[in-house]
Amino acid sequence: MSIPPTTDQARGPAIHVHGLEKAYKELRVLRGVDFDVARGSIFALLGSNGAGKTTVVKILSTLLKADTGTARVNGFDVASQAADVRGSISLTGQFAAVDEILSGRENLVLVARLRRIKDPGAIADNLLMRFSLTEAGTRRVATYSGGMRRRLDIAMSLIGNPPVIFLDEPTAGLDPQARIEVWQAVQKLAEGGTTVLLTTQYLDEAEQLADRIAILHHGRIIVNGTLAELKQLLPPAKVVYVEKQPSLEDVFFAVVGDAGEDDKDGQDRTTASNKK
Repeated sequence: MSIPPTTDQARGPAIHVHGLEKAYKELRVLRGVDFDVARGSIFALLGSNGAGKTTVVKILSTLLKADTGTARVNGFDVASQAADVRGSISLTGQFAAVDEILSGRENLVLVARLRRIKDPGAIADNLLMRFSLTEAGTRRVATYSGGMRRRLDIAMSLIGNPPVIFLDEPTAGLDPQARIEVWQAVQKLAEGGTTVLLTTQYLDEAEQLADRIAILHHGRIIVNGTLAELKQLLPPAKVVYVEKQPSLEDVFFAVVGDAGEDDKDGQDRTTASNKK
């Protein structure tokens, strides 16, 4: 179960990071990282491979200790209140941590029982519905597509209602259709009040999902702001009127349509893609 912060703690940001540094021998991975994440928002930590994104997540989830600097999650200090931090978060890594032998529902029930949550069956059914997996709930996870596995993985991470969730490159290796499915799942998290820290190297992913975006480069945050604020860093482009051509994404979903397995929500995905 998640640990509630005190009143004073709850007034502050869900995540507060100041002066975070980390080195592995001579390799300085983080060189003084600072950022805040507002409660109930999606914050994207954008950077190329090796920029230090996963190191930040490991420190915030108490899996790694920083050399210097401070960090607080849900009002708790990651160094001195590690147990309270772990009770406030959930972490989903780059690979779906699901049992392929079990069904989707059995995976959810198992985690709920391990966490000693009352009425695990009802919890599982509710999460299957939230993530559009009800019809596939009794099937073995081995039959799931990549997007379905990742959605199930995120659903499992929500058992116990953690106020903060870390998603470390959640769409890495997924096909375009599966990525849209995961984006919809992440958006539902924030709509429900969950704070999401998302690490990604995909520019379109940060643009589609995030309330604020920070770019991590060579261990430092070089820019941090809303998408509109970041766009203002560049001079306005010269306006040229041209006929709009369909994008590759438009073509992909127009051709695939509703033919994919577990694709009854394909229309919603198309709508989400058209908002870009």
